[in-house]
Amino acid sequence: MKNTPYKRLIYTTLLFFLCSSFFATATVKPRVFVLTDIENEPDDAQSLVRFLLYSNQFDVEGLVATTSTHQRDKTAAWRLKEIVEAYGKVQANLMKHEDGFPTAEYLLSRIKTGLPKYGMTAVGKGNDSEGSEWLIKVVDKEDERPVWVPVWGGANVLGQALWKVRQTRTKEELDRFVSKLRIYAISDQDDSGVWIRNEFPGLFYIVSPGEDYIHSTWNGIGGESYRKYASGADASLAENPWLRKNIMQDHGPLGAQYPEVEYIMEGDTPSFLGLINNGLNVSERPDYGGWGGRYELYKPDFKPYRNFDHQEPEQRAIWTNAIDEVIGNDDRIYINNQATIWRWREAFQNDFAARMDWCVKSYNEANHPPLVKVDKTTNITIHPGEEIQFDASGSTDPDGDSLSYHWFNYKEAGTFWAFNWYKPLTITNPNSAKVTLGIGERIELTKAQTTHLILAVTDNGTPAITRYERIVINILPKIE
Repeated sequence: MKNTPYKRLIYTTLLFFLCSSFFATATVKPRVFVLTDIENEPDDAQSLVRFLLYSNQFDVEGLVATTSTHQRDKTAAWRLKEIVEAYGKVQANLMKHEDGFPTAEYLLSRIKTGLPKYGMTAVGKGNDSEGSEWLIKVVDKEDERPVWVPVWGGANVLGQALWKVRQTRTKEELDRFVSKLRIYAISDQDDSGVWIRNEFPGLFYIVSPGEDYIHSTWNGIGGESYRKYASGADASLAENPWLRKNIMQDHGPLGAQYPEVEYIMEGDTPSFLGLINNGLNVSERPDYGGWGGRYELYKPDFKPYRNFDHQEPEQRAIWTNAIDEVIGNDDRIYINNQATIWRWREAFQNDFAARMDWCVKSYNEANHPPLVKVDKTTNITIHPGEEIQFDASGSTDPDGDSLSYHWFNYKEAGTFWAFNWYKPLTITNPNSAKVTLGIGERIELTKAQTTHLILAVTDNGTPAITRYERIVINILPKIE
């Protein structure tokens, strides 16, 4: 069948609706329910400090203290309360910079605890807990938004909630409950994770499975200091000297609650970095990539998990490790899953430092993110041999700072990158406000493909803050 104008209309209409549905969720405030084995090591407390600095971008539905393989017989809700109370002392100053920061009283009311039992011993009859009951209540709310559950420790509170719903409801009601959950687990820190994934095959689940932490995607947050693992990012941004200067010291009561790094900086933070509204993240599409890393949907190979009684293979596809090719700060090429996070490190660390300044500085003394504006962002189509111009000169900065621009093709996020050996895609003047993107006329397509054009706009404030625009470009076969 030749590519007629009618066929072109079908391509364009379908791609328009697909892209509209993905990006419609980007501006909706996500509901978030954290499970944390806080006090097992310092990184959970570190992650909570950062999480609270972004709490105006979330509807925080739960902060639940749990166990894990590293902390099997106790929980530490007291530490959650301690950090939230410190946040309460700076909440009024944070409100000078952005609206929507919840009160400490509200957050304290969302602190719950799971059972002080390990893994699957806390799943089943008689194992309801304050945390699991609260999770059921939150998911059952008359609210169509999904509930994101970042799992920083063991997953048994989630497991118990799912077990109880399955025991007490119809299959249709269970399916409805499961469909509202979005899980991002920081590996498997008890033996309930793989059980959950296999028992509830419709559950949206992001994870680097097992306990092989060194190769897990989330390790890209700052794993060099722990494992001396090479990356192309600036390792100093995840080490104690930088953290003391920018986070811990002279930044008020909340910064003072941030402990020094012992193993790895904020190993749990990737679980919510992808929920931040920065123009890059698309939470419902882990394969698009963003500050929380990039993941693809497939069934991973089975690897026995250390310390776990239940060593079952994955029975279905999950969102798991994906690989990006990134040029590091040292101009070397890195191709691995952790690069999907560390490629953004300078941006998300500067953003963290800027928001920590908000705890103690007036609006005029602090830096704030630029506002990115591109003349065309949705329903973009192109054919081989064509060019498209984009103009971001309408972007502004609330502090009056000057802006720099960088456009690049995030090839792994689309489907067109597989044709890269043709060098088919060009971006002229990639460091200016206006660019031209072209597709080589030699390319022959049998079906529509996509590629992602990313614009990063950075101000010259201190610290410099970056915001993005992601443009999904639909490449259609030539018209004959």
